[in-house]
Amino acid sequence: MLLRGTDALKEAAAAGHALPGFVAYNLETVQGLTAAAEAAGRPVIIRAGSGPFKHAGREALIRLALDAAARSTAPLGVHLDHGRDLDEITVCLEAGYTSVMVDGSHLPFVENIAVTKEAVRRARDHGAWVEAELGALPGDEDVSTDGVAQSTAMTDPQQAAEFVAATGVDALAVAVGNVHGFTKHPVRLDLEWLAAIHEAVPVPLVLHGASGLPVEELHGALARGVAKVNVNAELRRACLEATRVTLPSALPGSDVVSLWAAGRDAVRDAALEVIGRLSPRPAGADA
Repeated sequence: MLLRGTDALKEAAAAGHALPGFVAYNLETVQGLTAAAEAAGRPVIIRAGSGPFKHAGREALIRLALDAAARSTAPLGVHLDHGRDLDEITVCLEAGYTSVMVDGSHLPFVENIAVTKEAVRRARDHGAWVEAELGALPGDEDVSTDGVAQSTAMTDPQQAAEFVAATGVDALAVAVGNVHGFTKHPVRLDLEWLAAIHEAVPVPLVLHGASGLPVEELHGALARGVAKVNVNAELRRACLEATRVTLPSALPGSDVVSLWAAGRDAVRDAALEVIGRLSPRPAGADA
C-alpha cells in the first residue's frame, strides 16, 4: 500500500524512531526492499531518484517502484531523492510519488529557499510531502569514495529555522558530520549540534549518509529529532558481495537468475537489519 501523508514521519519523530529510506536501482532492489518491509511489518520509503534513473530509465523505475508499493501489504512511500530539476520533480509528482526531496543545498541560501518554495507549491497540488536539504554533505549518493573526509560544514540552527519558516517544507535533511557512503575515516556525528537544530526547527529531521554509523550514534540522532534515515552503501555492498559469492557457481550454466536472486535476497536481508536498528526501542533504552 502507498504510504501517503506525514503521519508516519511525525509519529516516528515523536517516538524516537525513524523511517528508513532505501535506494532502488532496478527490479531486484525494488523486490528486495518490498520483501524487507513486508517481513518487518514496518513502513519503508523507497528512494527512486535521479541517480538510479540514469541506470534504469526514469519512466521504467517510476512504474516499478509505484506498482510494487501499491501491491505490497506493507506501507511503502515512493520518494524522489536529491531532485535538483523542478521539471523532474513535477514528473514524479504527477506519476504519484508520495514525497519528493528538493536538493538546493548547492545553491546560495536565498536561491535554495526560492527553489524549495516552488517545489513545496507543486507538491501540495499532488498531496505529497517535501524534504529539503540545508548544508551539503560530502561524498556521492551512489558510489563510495575512499578519499572523502568528514565535512566541517554544519547546518546552522538559526538559518535552518528561517529556511523552514520561509519554505513550508515537511522535513529537513541536515549536515552534522555525516557523509554519503563508506569512507576510510570514522564518521562522528555532532549530536550537540543536532540537538540545537532540533530545538530550532519544528519539522522532523532527516539523516543522509547513515551507512556504517555506530548504533549508539544512530540512536542518539533518533533521540534528537531525526525521523527519516537514508541508508544505501550498506545495501549496495551486501548486493555486490552476494553476487561475488554466487558468480562461480552461476558461470558454468550461465545462470543469471541465481545471480540476480542472490543480490535481491542480500538487499532484503541488509534492509531488514537496518529496519531493526531504526524501529522503536524498548523503554529505558539508552538515548
